[in-house]
Amino acid sequence: MKHIIALLIENEPGALSRVVALFSARGYNIESLTVAPTEDPSLSRMTIVTTGSDEVIEQITKHLNRLIEVVKVVDLTEGNFTERELMLIKVRAVGKEREEMKRTADIFRGRVIDVTEKTYTIELTGTASKLDAFIGALDRGSILETVRTGTSGIGRGERILRV
Repeated sequence: MKHIIALLIENEPGALSRVVALFSARGYNIESLTVAPTEDPSLSRMTIVTTGSDEVIEQITKHLNRLIEVVKVVDLTEGNFTERELMLIKVRAVGKEREEMKRTADIFRGRVIDVTEKTYTIELTGTASKLDAFIGALDRGSILETVRTGTSGIGRGERILRV
């Protein structure tokens, strides 16, 4: 089962590598990883998407809590949460393809952010499944390049990850 683990970590050199090393040393896979400073410059927020049984996720959480740099760990999938991912995708757009590509982007609420004679670059945000569906709606030969940020998640309502 997919789990989204959010953690607050001290914003210092080597902290990220220790978290990643924890996963690799135990054979756990990280599907996506996003990290950036919070409103407090001494802390960063990390969002890790991984898969595993509840027992495996419990073990991951326990191991993360043992790291000195980790301040707090929450499995967002244990409650209500909102997730988003950003994708930039460069597609071939020549002749009659241009209008069809624009229409497809509009259906998925994407924005064309760069236009050349032969390409469009489209910005799209949403869940990973929405971005996958957009890619699936395109002809594979029209996709020139894809960049995805990985999932960012936040608890809904009063659920807050804070020290």
